[in-house]
Amino acid sequence: MAEFAPDRFDEIPAELGRVGAHRAPRRRGGTAIAVAWAALASGVLVVAGLWGLSLITDRVTFEIPGFDTAEPMPTPTETASPPPPSVEPITDPALAELPAGFTITILNGAGVDGLGAAARDLLTAPGWPVGTVTSAAQDDLTETVVFYSDPALEGVALGMTVLLGTGDIELSDAFPGAPITISLGADFAELVP
Repeated sequence: MAEFAPDRFDEIPAELGRVGAHRAPRRRGGTAIAVAWAALASGVLVVAGLWGLSLITDRVTFEIPGFDTAEPMPTPTETASPPPPSVEPITDPALAELPAGFTITILNGAGVDGLGAAARDLLTAPGWPVGTVTSAAQDDLTETVVFYSDPALEGVALGMTVLLGTGDIELSDAFPGAPITISLGADFAELVP
């Protein structure tokens, strides 16, 4: 190793008493304070993350006292509202007030040949006007649904389910220009011999 000539930096005054890195002495409890700050910061981040997740998805529920984001539940009233009046099924077209040009559209959604014709025969026997009978866009429907476009035709839609022997009714504007559209499903196919 190389030897250097002594200089003024090699002589350290005795009153300093320190050799090496010149750091201040550690305070008592300094490590505990650092750990406490880290724990507090971690806790705040976890709470903020869980609260953010509870706002984004309903799979996580996290409530912070004082931050109620849920809507208050309505209080029950003393008197219950009466049930809506039931509509009687109309199976006879002479008893129905039908709009001008009223026809029934039948869609075969079960993929069974002759199913639409069988439904047409059941409906034309009492005198219902059936227009188009065709295949539905889907041929794997399990349930028959009678769609009606006007609330005044609810009784007629119920009458169609009675005449067909199966089906549910649904108010829908999915079939413009068709007051009643019947989408036949596999449940009707099981009834047809």
